[in-house]
Amino acid sequence: MRILHVTDVYRPQVGGIEIFVDDLARQQAAAGHDVTVLTATQDREPAVAGSLTVVRASPARPGAFRLLPARQTVALGEYDVVHGHLSVLSPFSTVVAREAVTAGVPTLLTVHSMWGGRTAVVRAAGALAGWNQWPAVWTAVSEAAAVDMRRVIRTRPVVVVPNAVEVDWWRETGRGPITAARKDVTLISVMRLAGRKRPLALARMLRDVRRSVPQTIPLKAVIVGDGPLEGRLRSTIERFKMTDWVSMPGCLSRAAIRDRYRTADLYLAPAHRESFGIAALEARAAGLPVLAMRSGGVGEFIQDGVEGLLCDDDRGMARAVAHLVTQRGALAGMAARNTAFVPNLGWDVVLDRFSRAYALAADGQLANRSRRTSLAVPAAVFDNG
Repeated sequence: MRILHVTDVYRPQVGGIEIFVDDLARQQAAAGHDVTVLTATQDREPAVAGSLTVVRASPARPGAFRLLPARQTVALGEYDVVHGHLSVLSPFSTVVAREAVTAGVPTLLTVHSMWGGRTAVVRAAGALAGWNQWPAVWTAVSEAAAVDMRRVIRTRPVVVVPNAVEVDWWRETGRGPITAARKDVTLISVMRLAGRKRPLALARMLRDVRRSVPQTIPLKAVIVGDGPLEGRLRSTIERFKMTDWVSMPGCLSRAAIRDRYRTADLYLAPAHRESFGIAALEARAAGLPVLAMRSGGVGEFIQDGVEGLLCDDDRGMARAVAHLVTQRGALAGMAARNTAFVPNLGWDVVLDRFSRAYALAADGQLANRSRRTSLAVPAAVFDNG
């Protein structure tokens, strides 16, 4: 199958969509598909390994992309499916998806964000693009995200296809068992240091945990990642006088993060509007208990009180951390459960679900097969096969 993934954001940027699209494309290529990624993200020194073709559209001006004849083009009619990836507002992916639908190419659109609280803006963008008239298949990364989408996409069903991780690879941490006899506890969180991930709120929670936990229990906390709030987060940690036990190693490779999990005891996910939570799933696959907000998609792979705890607010999360730190038996029980039972969110499951969704998209376009031969996008093409 020839698959074209379309995304406004892609590597070298690092975020949930960028990582997932890259992982999905590589997994599909490894399964024998011919996969191309078309993105609006520029990279002067692309370093895309493997058998992917990456096409980077050239902006006509900042924030705009000219779809005019050019020497290099993406021929939509040559693909079996166009798979667009959307956040809240993704103008490049929306424009290309509209061209694909018009050309009669089977089209699937995955929304990676939660639209709640922003449905008015999204509905206006959707009305302008004509989403409800498109014979496309829509997917959400979680049921929590799908609920918001169904308020906007009313003429088409929304199918849930979750994100995935390489479960077996993450389980190779070599972590020792968490026991009640151990005094020290290490907390860890992996995130982009941006507003919606709430790193500053996490710092306040850590301060509250340290205040409520006896000083006889040594605590360590590691916040992995970088982003626009990195400077403010470092300043906050200094102001709270937590530099002796809270560290910020920056953005780490997956292998380095897995190494960190070997000595960690509890994973914290403070975002309220987490559509899925790839980092939380990676921690869960590595055997760590996970604390997350009840309002997002993490609760679809973390059972409250079994693989972790789901919290209603910041105060509740701080109390939950303090409880597990002081009641080590509960923490050890969750860790043992996560080590023994594998989450059913590996790539074999997700690739199969997307294959079925692509088939639905093809069925929806059977009556609309008059294809244009190309979509002209000024681009630099990097074929690293």
